[in-house]
Amino acid sequence: MILPIVVYGDPVLRKVAEDIDKNYPNLEKLIKDMFDTMYEASGVGLAAPQVGKAIRLFIVDTEPFVTDEDDEDYDEDEFTPAERKQLKAFKKIFINARIVNEEGTPWKFKEGCLSIPKIREEVSRPEKVTIEYVDENFKKHTETYDGLIARVIQHEYDHIQGVLFTDKISPFIRKLISGKLTDISKGKISADYKTKVYIPKK
Repeated sequence: MILPIVVYGDPVLRKVAEDIDKNYPNLEKLIKDMFDTMYEASGVGLAAPQVGKAIRLFIVDTEPFVTDEDDEDYDEDEFTPAERKQLKAFKKIFINARIVNEEGTPWKFKEGCLSIPKIREEVSRPEKVTIEYVDENFKKHTETYDGLIARVIQHEYDHIQGVLFTDKISPFIRKLISGKLTDISKGKISADYKTKVYIPKK
């Protein structure tokens, strides 16, 4: 089932998400629905807060980086054969994740976010990340990633920490796009996928 993606301005995107256990209701269906939603929106990652659930769950599939020729940033020669193979095969579910280390020279890349449609800005992040998490079977893992995979993980991890990529851009750029962010929060910027605008209760 395709879920609506909550957009900038919804308080759930600012909550520090909570751990879950294997008894979380309908977890298997939620994960499947999140993958369906992410693919429908042409994303490479999606966190549970983006579908209105303040839990420590996010999913990643980096294959579109090397297969989506319609993407404006697509460059067939950008990756080595080994990198292309790694990106094409990387699909994971992260539950109750904790980043335990970030290292390496920070590098910039133009990021976007399904909860902030039609805005892409350069974000600087460390090149390597080590993360602890449990998978969909609640088996524990500690793994280290670098490059684009690390960046997607860092971006989605931020979501379960209540952080958005716009928090990491320069104050000057943030001021320049403030009007667009306001428009998104009011539903004045449409996306090519199902979204949900936060309406405060009166």
